[in-house]
Amino acid sequence: MLEQIQEAARFIQANTSVQPQIGIILGTGLGALARELTIEKTLNYETIPHFPLSTVEFHSGKLLLGTLEGKPVVVMQGRFHYYEGYTMQQVIFPVRVMHALGVRTLLVSNAAGGMNPDFQTTDLMVIDDHIGLLLPQNPLVGPNPPEFGDRFPDMSEPYSKALIEQAFQVASERGIALKKGVYVSVTGPQLETRAEYRMLRQWGADAVGMSTVPEVIVANQMGMAVFGVSVITDMCLPDTLEKADISKIIAAAGAAEPKLTELMRGLVKRL
Repeated sequence: MLEQIQEAARFIQANTSVQPQIGIILGTGLGALARELTIEKTLNYETIPHFPLSTVEFHSGKLLLGTLEGKPVVVMQGRFHYYEGYTMQQVIFPVRVMHALGVRTLLVSNAAGGMNPDFQTTDLMVIDDHIGLLLPQNPLVGPNPPEFGDRFPDMSEPYSKALIEQAFQVASERGIALKKGVYVSVTGPQLETRAEYRMLRQWGADAVGMSTVPEVIVANQMGMAVFGVSVITDMCLPDTLEKADISKIIAAAGAAEPKLTELMRGLVKRL
């Protein structure tokens, strides 16, 4: 895998002069930030050696290199999920490639179901911790060359407290309301039952989704500072649960995009 990572990184470097310091992963329905970039190069995933292909219709499958607020960035417009049939090593492959390119700060976003009754649709929830024990595979299982980082990485602060603090400062300055909570990652692709939502809530989770945690685990192993934010696209309260409508979920993500874009821009500007 190390050779594949290096080959992918060399290919990207050969096709751009950008030396990214910040990596950004855009979740389902959250592609508007890409329009704020000064793009120097766009690479379709299918052209990058060893990159998986995004099979989810709301993920465009492009790697964007350029600048945002004057900072060199690499942006994933579409991520990979375990439910697509990929291994965890494939899911997190782009994060390792980002590190090989020089990225040391990772900003991740996702669409999630809200289980905290104090939340409402289109809220932004800054992730201050996560639960990943329900995932069937761990991205760190297997050979661990020194370039990957510690064999047993510490996870006492998976999301940078400094970045969280800066995000709340940006939000305060720009009039953006933020929540904060725990994100739980599940396999999917089916949505959860009432009983499952009750269980996840009892475990301490505020929002549930099908991504992010594997990426964050690997980023922490490699010493990257991580900031994560969930857009609450539907409410998952067992006693008032309505039938899921994917079109409404995507619409909610779109409605939240302007404030998410403003938050990310402001945070990048401070880095």
